[in-house]
Amino acid sequence: MRINAIKQTAPDRLKICLEDGTELKTTLAAATELRLACGRELDEEELEELRLCSLRSLAREKALEYLSQRQMSRRELKTKLLLKGMDEDTADYCIQWLSDRRLIDEESYAAAVVRHYAAKGYGAGRVRQELQRRGIDRELWDEAMEQMPQGGDRLDSFIASRLTDPEDRTQIRKISSALFRRGYSWEEIRSALRRFQSGDDEY
Repeated sequence: MRINAIKQTAPDRLKICLEDGTELKTTLAAATELRLACGRELDEEELEELRLCSLRSLAREKALEYLSQRQMSRRELKTKLLLKGMDEDTADYCIQWLSDRRLIDEESYAAAVVRHYAAKGYGAGRVRQELQRRGIDRELWDEAMEQMPQGGDRLDSFIASRLTDPEDRTQIRKISSALFRRGYSWEEIRSALRRFQSGDDEY
């Protein structure tokens, strides 16, 4: 199969026009790697290599575009690639290609998630939920959680800003439920309430 024309459609994108009228989208990187040129004859094996190389090169570009927008876990990125219409093998290839080049760093991503939710005042339980929701490997959780500051200050500030009557059981229940939803354990909440009620500001 002869290449009749190579047309540039974007700075890094090309269209390969074959003699049978087929048009293949590819990238400048793929065309360079395969040394494509007008008039070149491609046998079936070379044509299949062109299709695969083009598919993977375009997929890598899309994956890099997603990662340039924000950090992601492998699972999050794979989900986005599949939703974009890529097949599972191509998505897995992209994930491995990026991981080999350390462009996906789940360790630093896990630490960033912990810092973000800790800064927003959430407890360890909620932070672990976020790590799980984002598909971060459980083996990375413990090390990431070590960067989380103790919750005493945040708990005490939260309670002090909302609890106007230490004897109001309804108010205490509402505040306790709110803190539990934010990821604090009942023991942490009870300890913070005891500190508040006793006026102890030593934590």
